[in-house]
Amino acid sequence: MSQTLHLAGWVQDSIVDGPGLRFTAFFQGCTHHCPGCHNPETWPLEGGTPLSPAMLMELAEKNPLCRGITLSGGEPFLQAGQAMEEFLTLAKSKGYEIACYTGYTWEELMTQGTPAQRRMLEFLDILIDGRFMQEQRTLELAFRGSRNQRILQVQESLAQGHPVEETATRWTGEPPAPNPFLHNW
Repeated sequence: MSQTLHLAGWVQDSIVDGPGLRFTAFFQGCTHHCPGCHNPETWPLEGGTPLSPAMLMELAEKNPLCRGITLSGGEPFLQAGQAMEEFLTLAKSKGYEIACYTGYTWEELMTQGTPAQRRMLEFLDILIDGRFMQEQRTLELAFRGSRNQRILQVQESLAQGHPVEETATRWTGEPPAPNPFLHNW
């Protein structure tokens, strides 16, 4: 029998945790305790709703229009291990794009992370890394709360051995450069 994941909550059809319609899972527990955190109720390491990986996948699949899953928190990497890998394996097998918010930086995960945390990266498409910093708070950047946070292409970062920032406008929110060959009629 698989282990359980502990969730502070979830949103069936989020439009603020990544592009498109997404299922967002808020994992219970965080040790970063960033001043001005959006979800301080997720900080306690105990509590939350225990769900098996299969039960969490069932929740994600309730809306057939959702094609993305976002892991948020709390700190999802605190629950890295067998149950998280089972859930992520299920999600990938069903074709979901998986994004994850973390207070850790890419560099911290690669140099100080546990083997389970580094394995967790292998399932992710997008990583929004870095602690929320109130003095760098912004409402201007897509899918980030502070300017220090990066949106990273995880698979490309793993392949190159260093962080590779996402450039697709669906994630960055930046408008495409004007095309000089198109006219405004």
